[in-house]
Amino acid sequence: GAPCCGITGGEKFMNDVKFSSVVELSRALQAKEVSAVELAKAYLERIEAHKDLNCFLDVRPEVTLAQAQAADKRIAEGKAGRLTGIPIAHKDIFVTRDWASTAASKMLKGYMSPFDAAVVRKLAESGMVTLGKLNCDEFAMGSANENSAYGKVFNPWDPKAVPGGSSGGSASCVAAGLAPIATATDTGGSIREPAAFTGITGVKPTYGRPSRLGMIAFASSLDTAGLMAHSVEDIAWVLGDMVGFEPWDSTSENMPAEDFTRDLEKGVKGTRIGVPRAWFAKSLDPEVASAIEKVIAEYRAQGAEIVDIDLPNADLGVSVYYVVACAEASSNLSRFDGVRYGYRAAEYEDIQDMIKKSRNEGLGAEPKRRILIGTYVLSHGYYDAYYIKAQKVRRLIAREFDQAFEKVDAILSPVTVSTAYDFGAKSDPVAAYLGDLYTVPASLAGLPCMSMPCGIHSNGRPIGVQLTCARFNEAKMLGIAQAWQNVTDWHKRHPNGF
Repeated sequence: GAPCCGITGGEKFMNDVKFSSVVELSRALQAKEVSAVELAKAYLERIEAHKDLNCFLDVRPEVTLAQAQAADKRIAEGKAGRLTGIPIAHKDIFVTRDWASTAASKMLKGYMSPFDAAVVRKLAESGMVTLGKLNCDEFAMGSANENSAYGKVFNPWDPKAVPGGSSGGSASCVAAGLAPIATATDTGGSIREPAAFTGITGVKPTYGRPSRLGMIAFASSLDTAGLMAHSVEDIAWVLGDMVGFEPWDSTSENMPAEDFTRDLEKGVKGTRIGVPRAWFAKSLDPEVASAIEKVIAEYRAQGAEIVDIDLPNADLGVSVYYVVACAEASSNLSRFDGVRYGYRAAEYEDIQDMIKKSRNEGLGAEPKRRILIGTYVLSHGYYDAYYIKAQKVRRLIAREFDQAFEKVDAILSPVTVSTAYDFGAKSDPVAAYLGDLYTVPASLAGLPCMSMPCGIHSNGRPIGVQLTCARFNEAKMLGIAQAWQNVTDWHKRHPNGF
C-alpha cells in the first residue's frame, strides 16, 4: 500500500483527507484551512463510493451536516476544543437518538433510541461529528463479521478475507479511509482482532473506564468500549474525551480526568516488557511470529528489558470466556421477547407462542447458539459444575496477570494465530472460538490492551501485535506503542484501491 499523505489545504486536502490523522485534521480545522462541513461532505462521499464494503448500516447526511455546521459555528466563535469538527463513526452496538440502533440484528431493525449512549454523548459534547452507524456481528457475537443480519463486512485489503469481528465495520471503515477514527467494543477481543486483520491500531481500555451506559449488552462483566484509528497518537487524543464516570452505570469507574498523550514521547528505556514465550508455540503462523520477534528486537534496541514470563492458566481462557460470556448473554438477551420493543412475529396463538416465534425469527444462529450454551451452564445441576468453576478459573487468570505486572510494565504477545482468514474458512463454531486464544485472557482480567500493525504477510494481509498493561495504565501502554510507531510506518500502510 501507499504511505500516508500529509495535508496542505485546498483541493489537495480533499484528495488526501481519506488517510489524514485526527491530529492533522484538528490542526487544519483550527487553522481554518478546511471547514467541518467540507470535511463531513468529503467523508460522506467516500462512504457512498465504497458502499460495497458494507461497513455502514445507517448514514443520514442531513444529521451529519447539521452537526458539522454546529462545529463550524463553535470554531468561528472561538469556543472549539481540539476535537471539534473531527468526523467519527460509531459501532451499531451504541444506541443513538438520530440513527437507528440495531446491534446488526433483525430483532432491533429500525429501532430508534430515546437517548445517546454515554460514549456517543461525550464525544458529541467534545464537538465530534458522527458519520453514521457501523456494521458488526449480531449483538457483538463473532470473530469474523459473518454474523450480521445485514450482510458481512468485507476487508479492504482482500475481499475474500474476513475483517475480523465483532467490530469488523469499525475496522474496515478506518482501514479504507471512510472515517479517521471509529468507536468499537471488545468483549473477548473484538477490537484487537479486527484491528490486526485490517492493519490499524485498536485500543480496549480498562473494563469500567469507558461507561457501558447505552451499549447494547452482550456480556456485562466483559463488554468494553474502545477506539480504532491508524495511529496510537490519534487514539490518545480522543480517549480522554470518551472515558469518564457515569452515575447511572453501576460498572463505571469514578476516576479523575487524564491526559492519555502524556507518555507518547517518553520512550521505552528501562521499561520491562514481558513475553509469554509459551504463546509462540501454539500453532502460530511462522511469519506472524517473525514479525513479532522484530518488534521485540526493536524494543530491546531502544533500551527496554525483555523478560520471559509464564501465564500457565491463560490457556483455559477460551473455555472460561465462552461459559461466562454465554451465561451473561443468556441473561441479557432475555429482554428481547417481542413484548415491549423490537421484532414481533406476525402470527402467533398466545403470548408464549409469540415470544418463541419472535425470538426464533428475530435472532440469528450465533446469538441462539450462545443463549442456549448460557442457559445450559446456568441451569440447575450445571451451575456449580460450569459457571462457578469458570468464575474461579477467571480469578486465577486475573491473579496471574497481577503477579506478572509486579515484574513487568507491559506484556507483548500475538493477537491472533494467523492473518485474516477467508470467509467460510471457520464454519465450525469451535474453530472460530479457538481463534480468540490470545485475546480473551486480558478481557477476563479487565485489563487495558491493544493491537497495532507490525508487518504484512506474504499473502498480502496485515499482521498485528498485542500489548497489555495493568489496570488503568492506558497512558503507559500508549507510550510503549508510540515508541514502535515512531520508528516504523506499518500504521501508515493502506490497502490498494482506497
